[in-house]
Amino acid sequence: MGTYQSFARVYDLFMDDIDYEGWSRFLTGKLKEAGIREGLILDLGCGTGEMTERLAAEGYDMIGVDGSPDMLEEAEEKKLETGHEILYLLQDMREFELYGTVRAVVSCCDSLNYILEPQELLRVFRLVNNYLDPGGLFLFDFSTEEKYRQIGEDTIADSREEGSFIWDNFYDPEEKINQYDLTFFLKEDSGLYRKYEETHMQRAYSAEEIKTLLQEAGMEFLQAFDSYSEEPPGTESQRIVILAREQGKSKKME
Repeated sequence: MGTYQSFARVYDLFMDDIDYEGWSRFLTGKLKEAGIREGLILDLGCGTGEMTERLAAEGYDMIGVDGSPDMLEEAEEKKLETGHEILYLLQDMREFELYGTVRAVVSCCDSLNYILEPQELLRVFRLVNNYLDPGGLFLFDFSTEEKYRQIGEDTIADSREEGSFIWDNFYDPEEKINQYDLTFFLKEDSGLYRKYEETHMQRAYSAEEIKTLLQEAGMEFLQAFDSYSEEPPGTESQRIVILAREQGKSKKME
C-alpha cells in the first residue's frame, strides 16, 4: 500500500473541493444519534488531520492513525496551530494497535480503497471490531466501481501559485484496480519549481462486498448512504458511507 510523500505538501491545496464541514456535520450527527457525544474516537487513515481536527473541535478526544509520516507531519503542524490534544500514530491501518478501546472509528476520503486485497480489508475490519467499545460505531466511506469507471483512462491537470499537478488515471475493471500516476511541480523557496512523481493504487469495492466483509469480521451492518447524505446509495453513487456497529464484546460480557 503506497504512502503519500510529496503529495502531502499540497494535499489540502488540491483537495479544497471536499466539503469537510458538511462531512463533519454528518459524522457528528450520526455519533450523537447513537449517544456518542464525547470520548475517544479513532480517525483511521487520518491523512493531514482535516477531519480529525474538526471532530476534536466538537469535543471528542481524537486519535489519528496514518501510514504516511509526511501526512502526519502536516497534521502535527495543524495541531500546533489549534492547540487540540490529538494523539497521532504512525501505523499501517492493516496492523494498527491502540492502548485500549474507543467509542467510534471513522475513516474518510476513500482511505480504505488503498487496501488492495479483500482479505486485508477483512483484517482491518476485524481490528476495528476489536478496538471498539461494546456497541461502538464504525463510520467510513469508500469509492465505488462506478466512480472509477467514470474516470476511466483520463488525464486531469490543475495549476496553482504554490504548484501544479498532472493526474494520469487508469482503471482495470476486471481486476478492479485503479492506478493514478501523479506528477507535481512544487514551488521551492528559491522561486523555482521542483518535479516530483508518485504512483497510487486503489481497489474498487461494491457495497455488497463491503457488507459481506463487515459481517465476516463479526460486525453488524446498520446502514449505507449516498456519500454524506441521508439518501440511500444507488447504481450511480460514486461514494458510499457505511454505518456499522461492534458486536461480540457485549455477548461475551453477559
